[in-house]
Amino acid sequence: MTRKKQIIIPIAILIVGILLFFGFSSMKKPPEEKAEVDNRPIVAVEKIHIAPMDLTVNSYGVVQPKYETELVAQVSGEVVELADVFVRGGFVAKNQLLARIDPNDYQAALIDAEATMASARASLETERAQGQVAEREWKRITDTSPTELSLRKPQLAQELAHVKSAQASVLLAKRNLERTEIRAPYDAMIESRTIGLGSFVGTGSKVGKLLGTGVAEVRLPVADNQLQFLVSQGEDAQVNLIGTYAGKDIIWQARIARSEGVVDNKSRMSYLVAEVQDPYGLKTKKETLKHTPIRFGSYVTAEIFGVSLKGVTLLPRYLVTNGRVAILAADSTLHYVNITIAREDGSNMIVTDGLNEGDQIIVSALDYPVDGMKLVLQGSKSDVTTEEAPETQIASTKD
Repeated sequence: MTRKKQIIIPIAILIVGILLFFGFSSMKKPPEEKAEVDNRPIVAVEKIHIAPMDLTVNSYGVVQPKYETELVAQVSGEVVELADVFVRGGFVAKNQLLARIDPNDYQAALIDAEATMASARASLETERAQGQVAEREWKRITDTSPTELSLRKPQLAQELAHVKSAQASVLLAKRNLERTEIRAPYDAMIESRTIGLGSFVGTGSKVGKLLGTGVAEVRLPVADNQLQFLVSQGEDAQVNLIGTYAGKDIIWQARIARSEGVVDNKSRMSYLVAEVQDPYGLKTKKETLKHTPIRFGSYVTAEIFGVSLKGVTLLPRYLVTNGRVAILAADSTLHYVNITIAREDGSNMIVTDGLNEGDQIIVSALDYPVDGMKLVLQGSKSDVTTEEAPETQIASTKD
């Protein structure tokens, strides 16, 4: 009996174990199928637009008059008259009287010079008559040729010299009388006046200073490597001068009149000179056009218009690496293209070759970019479930 139990019990345990195994196996659920994961980087792009562009060169400068003159007295005397406009900031026209020096002494000198000239002319006429008499008497007395002295020619030449000297004295007296009137040599603004009514001035004394209002100049420093972007190195180029007047930003039109033709020893810059006609608007009719004056001494920035490029695009500097940019090809792969950079403009680069209209340039960052790698455009629809891409790989998509 004991032996049977030893045989039956193990067999029963084995059968129960087998039954439990199949029971539990039938209760087990099959493993869930996981969706396929797309690990391609997600990128943002911008479309390339090709368009013409006019290049400009930026500069700066201070407005100065083209002509300025120190007025000095050419004769001495007392100042007996001053014009009302002969004050600091006053505007005067060409040949307008500014001051008058006492002319009495110079009028008297002119009268004396004219009297001396009249006397010299009378003496000349007398000597001519005496010479003619001497010639007639000589012919009546003898048939031989008379000498120069016999005909009184040396005396005639002397009297002629006296007349010329008297004429010179008259001219000098007239000039000195004219110099008693101090007049403006051109349309100008008074910068300073150093005389007063009743003051005495000597020859060479400073009277005042004038600033010509016909033309204003601005010296514009330009780096040598920027001249290549100007037509004919800036000759006769149009310029926009930007400054402030009464708290407002104003733009004045100017043009490059000339280049100074040398490189400054200190700044190593070339200088172009821009001219503004009628800076204070004195010749402009106020009823037809309001002119905002560009004042002498004003600081202005300048935009010099240069060469025109037919087909270019503007790219941020950070997108360019070793003269190449990354674009999203038609087959959704990364592709690097070489570009030609015409100019670096601040944080941007002007590209003239290598890109075509409609190319999609990648503007988002990639951790490990490889030419030809598969990419996914941000916002595109896909039948494949996409894992969330790293934050550094995603930027906004712009069209």
